[in-house]
Amino acid sequence: MTAPVIRVKVPATSANLGSGFDSLGMALSLYNVFCVTDLLPKGEFRSDVIGEGARELTDAGANLVIQSYIAACRTWNVEEKGFCILSHNVIPLCRGLGSSAGAVVAGVLIADSLCRVGAPEAELLRVMTTIEGHPDNVAPCYLGGMTVSAWDGGELRYVRFQSLPSDMHVVVAVPDVRVRTKDAREALPNSVEFGDAVFNLGRAALLTAAWATGKWELLSWGMDDRLHQQYRARLFPGGDVIMDRVRDIPGCLGVAISGSGPSVIALVRGKPRRVAEAMCATFSEYGVDSLFFVLEGNAGGARIDRSGV
Repeated sequence: MTAPVIRVKVPATSANLGSGFDSLGMALSLYNVFCVTDLLPKGEFRSDVIGEGARELTDAGANLVIQSYIAACRTWNVEEKGFCILSHNVIPLCRGLGSSAGAVVAGVLIADSLCRVGAPEAELLRVMTTIEGHPDNVAPCYLGGMTVSAWDGGELRYVRFQSLPSDMHVVVAVPDVRVRTKDAREALPNSVEFGDAVFNLGRAALLTAAWATGKWELLSWGMDDRLHQQYRARLFPGGDVIMDRVRDIPGCLGVAISGSGPSVIALVRGKPRRVAEAMCATFSEYGVDSLFFVLEGNAGGARIDRSGV
């Protein structure tokens, strides 16, 4: 097999982190790889998928990497060169781990590289966010680490935080059920109590301050939430009990629904086995198979190899 024209590697992400609804997110050490293997005439695309989504993502017209590539090309008013793309997917689909954001990031980076746009970081992130609709997944996917982002529909501001310490693990439990982002959005109320808004404001501020200063013992408080998790927990079996069961296990510094669910993420200092087993046991109790990942808290962002361009 010849070397790919372009190779893009993107990490999974976990957004919200409890209190940081639509604003906080972190990169996880679980990666999809997209390889542009050959160039085709303008407007022609072919897609092959290995791994997650192999049966449902092969339609080039419905491939989000290709759709994002086309959207970026049209934003920058550059020719949409056609190509063949091979996707090696590991990130579970519709599980709250940023698989869609990874496809958006890859598509925009392919457009920037293949069409020789040379867009700066801020412009790349602006286009990614415009396509995705919110920045909490695309920002950490592109930048790596933990990010806080603010988006007003036109302009984006963001900050990348330090990585987690080497002795801190990220345990992610992934149940064998799917939650569509659309359904997770529709589960939220149109308004919230003033006291709940104040609660989340304090918790999100505490979470970002704790992360910035390395006061990891405050993560549990910082990841508490009253805006979205209580509603989304009802969308998957065991969701309304799993976090309460995990948060008090020794070494667990914080637990939250990952993204819009149904995956659940815990930050653990020390040995992660007990937390992982408790998560999967809870899903089993509710009749749902699950798997877990023990991941690094210092995952890097998207990486692109342009050797064939």
